[in-house]
Amino acid sequence: MLGQIQATARATGWPVRVIRHDLVARCGPLGGVYTALQTTRKEAVLFLACDAPFVSVQLIGRLVREFQAAPDALFIARNGRIGFPFLLPRRNLAAVARQLERGELSLQGLAMAVNGKRLVLPRALALQLRNVNTPGDWERARRLWSRRKKAAPAGKARTGGVRTGRAVSG
Repeated sequence: MLGQIQATARATGWPVRVIRHDLVARCGPLGGVYTALQTTRKEAVLFLACDAPFVSVQLIGRLVREFQAAPDALFIARNGRIGFPFLLPRRNLAAVARQLERGELSLQGLAMAVNGKRLVLPRALALQLRNVNTPGDWERARRLWSRRKKAAPAGKARTGGVRTGRAVSG
């Protein structure tokens, strides 16, 4: 799945990094968020989840356009909760550090701490937020990919709504 997500992210033309080891261990997603913000030279970081392989370049583009219109923390909202993907300006590093110091490890808490905006997606795009966490989820994901591959023109693999001709190892 990581390779799928990397391929989609690379299709945007932006630099892609994978956080493999958090600077602060055992803190869930916030450890990775802290690590990314602490080690980037960019003004903002787009966070994608390794268990959400259906996110498309179009969805990423929409998130980035919303962020560019008002460059503050921006989270995707689904079913009343926030989650991945999301964009955080590097200036939010101190807020993430405070969350970690207090042991408040939820993205919900982070979104409140940075006064993040919520972007609610239309149903068609929200389907891209499906997580793959269980064997049943994995089997459903494999069937979806199989259908997409059969529907794609010869020589092109269809991934997350984006056509790409290159393979990316993860």
